[in-house]
Amino acid sequence: MAKPYFSVLIDTYNHERFIEEAVQSVLAQDFPPSEREILVVDDGSTDRTPELLHRFEPHIRILRKQNGGQASAFNAGIPECSGEVVAFLDGDDWWGANKLAALDQAFSAHPAIGLIGHSITEVLSDGTHRSELVRDEPRFQIDSVSGAKTFRLRKSFMGTSRMAFRMALLRRIGQVPEDLIVEADEFLFTLGAVFSEVLLLREPLTFYRLHGQNLFQVRDGQSSSLRRKRNVLLALAESLARRFNAEGISPDIQYVILDAIETEAGVVQLLLGEGSPLDTFRTELHSYDLHYEKASVARRIMKVISLLPALVLAPRHYAALKKRIFSNSFFSRVRKSVLPVYQPDHIDRTGNWNS
Repeated sequence: MAKPYFSVLIDTYNHERFIEEAVQSVLAQDFPPSEREILVVDDGSTDRTPELLHRFEPHIRILRKQNGGQASAFNAGIPECSGEVVAFLDGDDWWGANKLAALDQAFSAHPAIGLIGHSITEVLSDGTHRSELVRDEPRFQIDSVSGAKTFRLRKSFMGTSRMAFRMALLRRIGQVPEDLIVEADEFLFTLGAVFSEVLLLREPLTFYRLHGQNLFQVRDGQSSSLRRKRNVLLALAESLARRFNAEGISPDIQYVILDAIETEAGVVQLLLGEGSPLDTFRTELHSYDLHYEKASVARRIMKVISLLPALVLAPRHYAALKKRIFSNSFFSRVRKSVLPVYQPDHIDRTGNWNS
């Protein structure tokens, strides 16, 4: 039997509410079934996920393992893939019907490209959709400071359900450190962008579901979730730093990538109530500058003014104040009309991004 061109690797854990839609979205692709295989890594689900997956056999192959997190699921699944290209999908997301066809066309047209990402449509808990579209279908690589900065601003287009790798590139990256129970995708796509040129497609080919069980999303403020997120971010930075040093990546390039991750960990640390008021001011402002490096002087001044209370409030109290203000409907209306949410010049947004 000929090897398939695509291996679709779905990682799932307790996704009984979503896994059927994820698998169906792959089975319904406008792409020859004979040219793709579907491998689902069930990372020790304790709900009805295993039962629901069995309904799709023999159209899918199921690999069930003890729960260990996203990195362990990738490490178990990738060696089992036989395709030339591996496209990833989280068990709580789903794809547009032309995803594989679009990837096939892009990889065929660009033989030097090893990793492809694309725009995304977020699906909120109330069912509404909003899309973030990358401009200009950029190509870039982390082989210079400017390339690293381009990557830093656009890495959100390469998360799990968006990323597709040539198998040769995944083999070069190798095993993912298994303490990355989440954020294993960022380890892969960061090193992918170090070793190969990346292409981002403008079309939003993935539907990313925001819900209360997203392992990396922290919406309830629980200290256990916050601490887990901070620890994983620090582990990611440490793992990448070791690999960067082993690969001889220059310190200047390393700083651009690692500083963003460590700053995000610092923001989470403040939400845990750790640090000083000056830490809050510095970290929040640096995070703003990283995300909105081309914001106008007026916007940056407004950001500085909004951070002044952070100089006199404990980090936890400042975070609570900010949450109350931003959840106020009157403030939201005024902000939307006077100073709408800043839109970086490398993306287009559709839907409500002011909420």
